[in-house]
Amino acid sequence: MARELAITVYLSVFRTLFQILKMFPQKKKTTFVASFGDNILYTVNELEKQTDDQLVILKTSHCKINFDSSANRKVLDFESVNIINWVLSIYHLATSEKVIADNYYGFLAVTEFKPNVQCIQLWHAAGAIKQFGLKDPSIQNRSPRAFERFQKVYHRFDYVVVGSERMASIFRKSFNISNDQILRTGIPRSDFFFDAVAKNEAENSLKQDFPVINGKKVILYAPTYRDNDLNATDLHLNIEKMYREFKDDYVLFLRLHPAIDGEYQNKFPGFVINVSSYHNMNHLLVISDILISDYSSIPFEYSLLDKPMVFYAYDLEDYAKIRGFWEAYDELVPGPVVKSTEDLIDVIKSGSFNMNRVSIFANQWNQYSNGYSSESLVKAIYTEEEQSKVADQV
Repeated sequence: MARELAITVYLSVFRTLFQILKMFPQKKKTTFVASFGDNILYTVNELEKQTDDQLVILKTSHCKINFDSSANRKVLDFESVNIINWVLSIYHLATSEKVIADNYYGFLAVTEFKPNVQCIQLWHAAGAIKQFGLKDPSIQNRSPRAFERFQKVYHRFDYVVVGSERMASIFRKSFNISNDQILRTGIPRSDFFFDAVAKNEAENSLKQDFPVINGKKVILYAPTYRDNDLNATDLHLNIEKMYREFKDDYVLFLRLHPAIDGEYQNKFPGFVINVSSYHNMNHLLVISDILISDYSSIPFEYSLLDKPMVFYAYDLEDYAKIRGFWEAYDELVPGPVVKSTEDLIDVIKSGSFNMNRVSIFANQWNQYSNGYSSESLVKAIYTEEEQSKVADQV
């Protein structure tokens, strides 16, 4: 009740400011709202090659990407604690021709844009294992007011960017959108995985930052953030057993929620490296030889590197009840599913991976991501002729 009241008050103030600031003249500019940021960074870099329009990037506190300001690029912290920046952010949202977001943002429920404005959802994930949006089972516990707000936010999207038909189908169900709202341009940040020079530079940079990985293989453990574990300080993975088995040949990268630390790096020096605050996930994927994940979207892009994955789903049954999956978990993920550290160790030691399955998975979920996704997206959004072609595809 208190949560809904706070949201209602916040959105009421937001709506009032937005309506006032919308009376200012519209500018030839695009405003991005970044929570994750990497897809936006690739889009902005490409856009600056093709236009001199003003670009405004509103960063939430969760965004780790460093967007350097330039002549045509303005970067603002989009937080209500900074009142001046917050009001300026609303001004840019109210006076832009295009608004591009990379996550769910509740304020979109109260932003009645001018008729010619395009609002594009540049989602942060290339694929989906767990259900979200209107298909998220947890929304059944929310109030009717909240459900109405969700619908208004999704209704605000003119287009949603996808990398595959499988993801297009999921978005249609999750956001209740039509097929002609799908932009089949591929995922901008996936361009990195087709750039041999960029991948080599990333690998060399990480080897300089973490010289301990030279001469060893890297295991990356990147689990999903669980709502009920956000205040936890321990892992369900037995690091000590992993250390005993792999310390001579491997380094273990931990990509965790900031609350989950446990000082593993100090307890197992030379083996454990906490990379939770490292700014670029793509770089970590390039340097990794094996990925351990569970329900996150990371495997969808990691599959482009044609490397093995293990799915450590120790709470599979409980998680399925809470979040729900789009299809049977064992059939969807392209690697062995294990529920204990012992089984995880056995899979890695035996090399029990089906790389043909990884290849099929990569092709299915990265259907439109071919190394030119950023360019295709910019053309689709900013060129009328290209927009017509996109419309003809659907």
